[in-house]
Amino acid sequence: MKKKIITFFAAVIFLVAADSVYSQIVYITKYKSDADKRIYVTRYKSEANLIVYDTDYKNEARPMSGIWYYTKYKSEADWQIYFTEYKSEADIIVYYTKYKSQAGWNN
Repeated sequence: MKKKIITFFAAVIFLVAADSVYSQIVYITKYKSDADKRIYVTRYKSEANLIVYDTDYKNEARPMSGIWYYTKYKSEADWQIYFTEYKSEADIIVYYTKYKSQAGWNN
């Protein structure tokens, strides 16, 4: 029984930590070397790794959800991103959607 309780609490701690690490509050950097992720924007949904919905509300940004909130302040951001013109340089290929329900990883 103790082992199950310890495992449960370890899982909860992991999920809380992961939530703050992978939240999608992003800051756009001008320099490739400052970026955590290099992003290429595609015009085709089928080509994307991630379908992104821009939100105007910080509290809507969720970990690994594709719902991004852009901040003006580097210190608030969980990810610093750099937009590249070349798909081959990108860590993530994104497609922007108008619909929040479509946001997420494109498997």
